[in-house]
Amino acid sequence: MPAKFARLSALAAVSACALALGIGPGQRPLAAQPGDAPADCASGNGGLTLPPGFCATVFADNLGHARHLTVASDGTVYVNTWHSPDYFPNNPAPGGGFVVALKDRDGDGVADVTERFGSTVRKGGQGGTGIALWQGAVYAEEGGTVVRYKLTPGQMAPVGTPELVLSGLVMGGDHPMHPFVIDPAGTLLVNSGSASNTCESPNRQPGAKGADPCIEQQTRGGIWAYSADKLGQVFSPAERWATGIRNTGGMALDASGRVYATQHGRDQLSQNWPALYTGEQGAGLPAEILFSPFKGADFGWPTCYYDPAQGRHVLAPEYGGDGGKMQGRCADKTPPVAGFPAHWAPNDVAIHGGKGFPAAYAGGAFVAFHGSWNRAPAPQDGYLVAFQPLSGGKASGPWIRFADGFAGEYREPGRAAHRPAGLAVGPDGALYIADDVRGTIWRVTYHGTPNAPLTEAPRAPVKSALTTGNPFTGGPPPVPPGSSADEVALGQRIYFGEAKGGTCAGCHGSDGRGSSAGGSLTGPSYQWSDGSVAGLAATITAGVAKPKKASGGMPALGGTALDPADVRAVAAYVWTLGHSR
Repeated sequence: MPAKFARLSALAAVSACALALGIGPGQRPLAAQPGDAPADCASGNGGLTLPPGFCATVFADNLGHARHLTVASDGTVYVNTWHSPDYFPNNPAPGGGFVVALKDRDGDGVADVTERFGSTVRKGGQGGTGIALWQGAVYAEEGGTVVRYKLTPGQMAPVGTPELVLSGLVMGGDHPMHPFVIDPAGTLLVNSGSASNTCESPNRQPGAKGADPCIEQQTRGGIWAYSADKLGQVFSPAERWATGIRNTGGMALDASGRVYATQHGRDQLSQNWPALYTGEQGAGLPAEILFSPFKGADFGWPTCYYDPAQGRHVLAPEYGGDGGKMQGRCADKTPPVAGFPAHWAPNDVAIHGGKGFPAAYAGGAFVAFHGSWNRAPAPQDGYLVAFQPLSGGKASGPWIRFADGFAGEYREPGRAAHRPAGLAVGPDGALYIADDVRGTIWRVTYHGTPNAPLTEAPRAPVKSALTTGNPFTGGPPPVPPGSSADEVALGQRIYFGEAKGGTCAGCHGSDGRGSSAGGSLTGPSYQWSDGSVAGLAATITAGVAKPKKASGGMPALGGTALDPADVRAVAAYVWTLGHSR
């Protein structure tokens, strides 16, 4: 890693990512000013901040965990929702089918007709992410399958049972979702995300080496191609279309049929390799990317990652990398189209044709960022929709913050009010944004001049997590028997990633109340011990291979290089979370 980049602060690292690829001096877009919303916008824009001239309405709410969506030529919006008790232990799925059809019949920007169809919890269903319209049918991911519902003209929801298009999609591991897209020729391109961070064993453990060759890549870490008009297909290694993709958050097509996709970049460079990467480098690497996959493309995972400051792929430490200087076998990996700040989790992409929006948006990509969990020691970030201008398949300028305000007071997984998960463009050019926390859908329209320049939305204000003192009262935290205030203070610094590369707050929340990635630490009951400092320390030391009420396990020592004194300090601070109110 160049010395210049090594000296970047966390905020500078974020800025470096934001300016990656095709961004020159003087190109930064204008900043929006308060009060720029048109007079005919709905009050408050549904809680969002937007560039001047744009309006948002809450098109629908409380749909369940809404993931991807698509819009028919008559304006009917189809949304795929999903539920897993591991991710949402305290939030049951709504009744009815997981696929939702929505229609705004009176033109006020709010859906007034809602119909559900598809699998249900009662029948053992769980829904999914991927959804598309093709040849008069709705295609939807359901568990490890893609099914097809034939539509009847004039009816929103289909009648009858679905047809099985594809089965055998691999589930489990770090990335069990299957976004997909169908191109004009009827090719069904479906994601199969990685089961691990970098194909290392044990997963996410300091110093763990990557498997070489990575057998996981036979069925994970890429895009597979099938036929949308053929029933009864079965997923297999033979249909792999593009590889080296850790997890495709979403895919979209432009007017020429070119495919665009987003990738969730790898995690924990500094936590797993502290001798090679500073905490600030870990927060800023690697770039989240927008890329254009094609048959035979290789985007580098797991052996390589994309460094935005260098503008190239470099060798991952699990495969002999030296902290970002060595490129080796990564020199020939397919480059991305654009880069974004690290760990923001891009969950979908939509290409805008330009209708109804200013000309500057024509052909460009909207990207929905689900939000980070592991940017320590930098603040968590993302939880927004960005816009990347494109021309001829390449970035034609810097990305801008298009919509913000989703998270509410706190940008972190366990406390965010909403997290952008899906995007779609309607026939009139309206942009639809789906949230998978509460199941909210926003509809964004434009009411300004047609030739307005790209202008950033104001950054929504958020509260900073309390990283010192009692997280509930602000006073000094209690001290457990046998511990000291200094030990608790050290544990709190590790918990928040201010020391030893800790990632505890990212999964368990700044208040310890948990998130989809990690359970609550506030008691009064504990899943793995009696809640004593010694019991908590034993759990941290051993890790949790198979969690009881969370989506992912915890590696031993939390995936960081903690010594016994560090572990006891973290355990002492975690004890305070259950004794602070």
